[in-house]
Formats: sequence, C-alpha cells, structure tokens
Amino acid sequence: MSPYIEDNSNVSHGAQNDKLQDTFPHIDADPTALPLSLDPFTITTATGFMPLRPPQVELPLSFIALTKLADEIPVVKLDSSPGLLASYQVGPTIDKHHALPNLVDEIDKLIADDGMPDLAAVTAVFREYAFIASAYLLEPCWERQNTGLEGFGLGRQVLPRCIAGPLVKTAKMYAPIRNDRMSLLTARRLDIHPFMSYAAAYCLFNYRFADPAVGTSKYDNLRLIRAFEQGLDPSSSEAGFILTHLDMVKHSGGLIKGTADILSAIEAGNDRSYVVEGFRTMLETMESIEKSMETMWANSKPKDYNTYRTFIFGISSQPMFPVGVNYEGENDNEPLCFRGANDSIIPLLDSLLEIPMPQNPLTDILKEFRSYRPRPHREFLAYVRRRADELALRDYCCGDVETAVLYLRLLEHVRSFRWRHWLFAREYIIRRTSHPTATGGTPIVTWLPNQLFACLDLMRKVWDNIADEDKQDVPRFVLEMMANVEDQRNKLQKEVDRWCSERGVPAN
Repeated sequence: MSPYIEDNSNVSHGAQNDKLQDTFPHIDADPTALPLSLDPFTITTATGFMPLRPPQVELPLSFIALTKLADEIPVVKLDSSPGLLASYQVGPTIDKHHALPNLVDEIDKLIADDGMPDLAAVTAVFREYAFIASAYLLEPCWERQNTGLEGFGLGRQVLPRCIAGPLVKTAKMYAPIRNDRMSLLTARRLDIHPFMSYAAAYCLFNYRFADPAVGTSKYDNLRLIRAFEQGLDPSSSEAGFILTHLDMVKHSGGLIKGTADILSAIEAGNDRSYVVEGFRTMLETMESIEKSMETMWANSKPKDYNTYRTFIFGISSQPMFPVGVNYEGENDNEPLCFRGANDSIIPLLDSLLEIPMPQNPLTDILKEFRSYRPRPHREFLAYVRRRADELALRDYCCGDVETAVLYLRLLEHVRSFRWRHWLFAREYIIRRTSHPTATGGTPIVTWLPNQLFACLDLMRKVWDNIADEDKQDVPRFVLEMMANVEDQRNKLQKEVDRWCSERGVPAN
C-alpha cells in the first residue's frame, strides 16, 4: 500500500450507519449546491461517478508557469503547432531551462468560500501536474518508440522536486471538518495516489464543452483540457478514447440510484416490487452505457492506440521502471510504484451482485486497484460490498424467479461489458504489440479473462439453480442469453490458450 493513501477498501461504519443515506448524506443532493471544499467526486444520484461540476479549466495566475508548460507539452498543441513532445523537449525544458518553478506553497492558497481547501481547484492543479509527470517520465519511451527501436526502453527514473512535491501535496490534500460527527466525513481530502488518475486527471476531470449550454448531452460537444498526442483535436483517436469513456460514465447516476433502491428495499423488508424497480433502473442505465461503449470503435481507431498509449502506463510492474520512480524529496527518496487509472462502473456491479472472484494473483491485483479510485468512489463501493454481503443479496435475488431473472440480466451486462473490453484489448493491443503488460501492470492476455470467466461461471450457477419448470416461463431472450454463456466461455478459453501459447506465457 502506498504511504500516500489510506486502505479503506474494507471500511465499516457500524450498525448506527447502516442506512445508505446516513453514511452518504449527499447522495440525493443537488450537486451544484454542494460546497467546492467537498471532494469533487462526492457521489450523488444525479452525477454518479462523474464530478459534481464540470472540471475547472483556468487556474489562478499564480499557477501560470504550470498551465503554460502543460499547454506546450502535446505533440500537437491546441493551435495545431508542434509541442514539446514532438521534439522530445519536455525533459530538457524542465531540467535545463527550469521552466517550472516549485509552486508547492501556492496550493495552500486554494481556499473555498467556507474557509477550507477548494478541492475542486486542488484537483484541477493535480490534473496539470499528473499530465506533466507522465509526459516527463515516459518521454524517453516515446522517443524510442518513434525511432523504431524494439521495446520501450527505460523511462526517466527520478521525478524532479518541482513536479513531485506539488503532485504529492495535491494528492493528499487534507482539511478537518469543524464538528464532532464520527464518520468518514470527519475530513475532506482527496486522498489519491500521486500519479495519473483515471478520474481526477486523465478522463473524468479532463473535459470542457464547446457550448456550455449543451453540456454532456451530446458527445460532439465534448473537448479535452489536456492531451499527450493529438487529443486536443476532438476528431483524433486520442480524444475519442478518453471522451468515449466520459460519455459512458455520464450515465452512471442511474447505477447509484438503482443500487441505493435495491439495498434500501431489502434492508427495510419492502415488497419485492421495489427491488424489481431498482434492477430495472440499473438495466436501463447499463443499456445506455454499453451503447456508448460500442462507439469506441468509430471514435478511436485500433491502429492509432499505440501512438498515445505510451503516456498512460503506470510505474509499477513495468520494465520501463524496474524499481519504480524516485519522487525527489518525497518518501525519504525511496522509489514509489503506482499502477494507474481505474474505473468504477463494473466494480460497482461486481460488488452489488457479489460476483465471486477466484483466489489467485490476478484477483489480488483486482483488489489492489480499489485504491486507485477517488475516495468517495472507494467508500461507496466498500459500503456496497459490505451491505450486499450482510443482506445476502445474491441469495435474496435467487429466491424468486422474477428477481433471479433480473439478477441474471444485470450479470449479462457485466458479461457483455467485460467481453467488449476483452475485444478492445485484443484488437487495440494484443494484435499490435508484444509488450506483456497492460498500462496498469497486469498481464495483458490473462487479466481481463480472469474476471470474465468469474462472471460466466456465476451466470451458469444461478441458471442451474432455477427449477426446470420455472425456466419454461422465462422470456425467450433469456434462454438465448444463457446459451450464449456456454458458447462464449468455450470461445474465450480457446482464445486465451492460443494467445498464451503464442507468447509463451502460462494460461492460468
């Protein structure tokens, strides 16, 4: 566990806080009315896993050197001229020309109206430093890739103090709340890893609008704030890769609402109709999410992925960083290792549906990834895992044919999502590079199938436990769905065996 983050993946609130609304008092709030001193990823049913407000684009003038450097970094800048990465000048600009002063003290001046740290502004500053850090560390790998040499070589092994100090400070920004309430809300802090974050930097806090009045309602209205390659052009594959993820997550409020409704109904002993309604909300939401997910093929071309993928590698379990990275002046100058970005959509469904994962090193990494989400996401998912277990949610759902079928249908969305994710990995990465690990340091061939096999096996188990006479009354599409489960499991196993054999790695 990193020294810069708490392990609250197994958080327990005690019996007095078992009601979801007591533990998460903002869940039904108007996000625009919440203070800027709250973590911007505080969860509401309106925003889901998205930030409470669109990310801050402009920073105070005291950070002008930071924003100016970030503007200059992309291979192609906003004005279409070549940036620093085009000529491999990020490192020299920072190391030799000292373009970035140490602005660590300026972070303390980011104060909200309630007198506490403005965590929305702090997160925006974190985003800038995260992009600069990844560009700086991975620039040598990018240069090697472009000159046609085999492999990525080594990245820079030391992150300069002018980046490391502010990056760490923003990541662990902390302020006490002035009351005596004993709960997870006794502090407002970001509490994230000081490295590129999927939520707080790369994707969910990295968008702006062409027309603010349109907002996220139309994909074509979305633009990136920061990019590495050509992502400031909204038609580029880099922009498409990031913005498609954003377009998916914008629907996630329905998952929060459905989860809350299901847990609350079971807890209160309400009629099953309330649970059924919660499942229907989640099913409709997942249909929207997967519809958006399918647009990835058009928005971001598989042939382009490796042109910007270099900059989203983590610094853990990667040959480019054999012992991690030394953050100058931090952690007693001992190397730090971070895996990188991770989403919350499917982990929420894994938690709610109590999908059992196999006991193996891949599942250990899956649990490690929990710490790479924003603190509010971690707390919500930990709560859902605990309450689903305490309420025996899976057994409850499987005790009635109607809810068992709804449970299976939501599992089907997990299967479909994970299968599409596998297809992305196969077509965007496995067919195009021999690099053995994904950006988070996981084995590229066996990582995704580990979780997909678990879902397929649970679907088969739930189906087998439904009585034959009850199966005769289920809709025809459910029968077809279950027939596909068997076919897909066999197909997936053959694909994994094939790719493992070709690459000389074990299949299990």
